Amino acid sequence: MSDRIVLPALALLAAALIGLALVWPQGLGARSPGPFGSRPVQQRPEVQAAIQREEAAAARRAQQEQKEQRIPAPVPQSVPQEPPAPIQPPALREENP
Repeated sequence: MSDRIVLPALALLAAALIGLALVWPQGLGARSPGPFGSRPVQQRPEVQAAIQREEAAAARRAQQEQKEQRIPAPVPQSVPQEPPAPIQPPALREENP
């Protein structure tokens, strides 16, 4: 191929990729800075505060449910058990000669 075609095409492709990189989302939902992107809703301070309040409320509810379910277990009464009977070997027969 001719350099007259390849080099301008590569320059145009490089410029397009740089432009795309400026507006493409970065990482886990974070947007590009500046005029191209905005702060994700989950990272805004008021939403972070709401998330923390919800987590604290869920933890309190879990603790309350755990307290309500704590019923003292009945104490088992110990029943004296007799020791097992000793195993006796079978009686041997004596043979008379």
